[in-house]
Amino acid sequence: MGIIKIDARGDVCPMPVVKAKKAWEKAAAGEILEVHVDNEIAVENLRRMTQNLGGGFAMEKQNETHFTVRIEPDAAGGPADHVAVATPVPVSGAAGRSGLLVVIRSAGMGTGSDELGKILMKGYLYALSQMEELPEKILFYNGGVTLTTEGSDSLEDLKAMEARGVQIRSCGTCLDYYHLKDQLLVGEVTNMYDIAEAMAGAAGMISP
Repeated sequence: MGIIKIDARGDVCPMPVVKAKKAWEKAAAGEILEVHVDNEIAVENLRRMTQNLGGGFAMEKQNETHFTVRIEPDAAGGPADHVAVATPVPVSGAAGRSGLLVVIRSAGMGTGSDELGKILMKGYLYALSQMEELPEKILFYNGGVTLTTEGSDSLEDLKAMEARGVQIRSCGTCLDYYHLKDQLLVGEVTNMYDIAEAMAGAAGMISP
């Protein structure tokens, strides 16, 4: 019986779950995933993932900042039953659901702590980049344009989605306002007319 060890200590949500799902996809019959995390929220997220996918779950608390989660993918079916997370690969043309638009209005997600909001937004864009079905377009305006420019922690995730066909567009007026136009590192500059047109014509719109 083989064991696939995953050290996700120090990883922010949703990275422990994403790592575990990728390992689940690749696991051979009889292999067990041993995931090491440093908080109880990550443990519960892994528990829910296992319940959704249909596997065996066990947890051992080593100390206050070290939890060992053991997941048995074959406990309720074989590899054919596994739910996979697609690895980003370059493709041509629009990706994912036709007409789905994601709108990013700020560098953070939600209201309250700005620091937490930035952590959540980074996690959201990473999670979005791991989806099998991607949006057709992502629009950034106001403070959101800081995510497409130099110094952003999400550049790699955005570039990965762009490589898969997602259109990344940042408001030119906003880039000018924040003096960031020369620091744009992913996607293209757009204008408010194009933003309004994209919103009006979207088959569906998400704004985290």
